Amino acid sequence: MRESGPWDADEPHPESDRIDLGGLRLPHNPDFDVRLASVGDQHVGVVVLYEESSLQLQALAAPRSSGLWDEVKAKIVGQAGHLEEREGPFGCELTGEMRVDSTTRPARYIGIDGPRWFLLAVISGKAALDETVAAAYIDFVKDVVVVRGDEPMAREEPIPLRRPNEQTGEGADERPGFNPFKRGPEISEIR
Repeated sequence: MRESGPWDADEPHPESDRIDLGGLRLPHNPDFDVRLASVGDQHVGVVVLYEESSLQLQALAAPRSSGLWDEVKAKIVGQAGHLEEREGPFGCELTGEMRVDSTTRPARYIGIDGPRWFLLAVISGKAALDETVAAAYIDFVKDVVVVRGDEPMAREEPIPLRRPNEQTGEGADERPGFNPFKRGPEISEIR
């Protein structure tokens, strides 16, 4: 077993208290403010706020044959402008600035290729420059579990997320004694 993740749900990983968001299981850290990022009605990523910084996490479907980080890295450089490559705890990462509305913020882009998934972590704000603040985010990413699932997905399609208390479609109707084809109680109106 490796010393740290991010982990694939199918591989051995340490059991710990995690927040189950469907496609991602995140370590529980009471200092972090964790929010789901949505496009329309689909949850596509997570934003974690801590110490004037943010960590954005997005899990994408990837092909079996090769990783996506090199491709995604080229796209980020094309959009973000001047970024430098450097070695980080997960291998090659990009550092520089990201545009937010009309301002810029320091940013670190970290890509992790897993089995049939890719995890993009973007650290921005104070933690992009301050290693002591960044260390909390790096430890967080090292304990993330990615749940890719077996269903076919398009390359770079976001792995679906859900709120921790939402039922998934499969388990929602598996209540004991529930038969969707049997008529339920009826109320008659007498006039």
